[in-house]
Amino acid sequence: MTIFRSEETLVGIMGIGVFAWTIWTVQRGMKLGRLPVGRAYVRRDERRGAFQATLVLYLLAALMMIFISADLLFGFDFRNWL
Repeated sequence: MTIFRSEETLVGIMGIGVFAWTIWTVQRGMKLGRLPVGRAYVRRDERRGAFQATLVLYLLAALMMIFISADLLFGFDFRNWL
């Protein structure tokens, strides 16, 4: 299967959009005190540990997304480094 540079660029740009959406969700969740999980919410005042775990998962997902997007857009070739 051949992957063209334009496909990598498109997926990298979409990854940046997902990263921005994730960070926006975290900022909104911190302000409102609740983070979405599926169709429900984890509220900070009701379940503090679950809220913190969900926050960590959101931040890890954002970190992985920006890592993958940077690799695709700038050609760092992280696959061969790992």
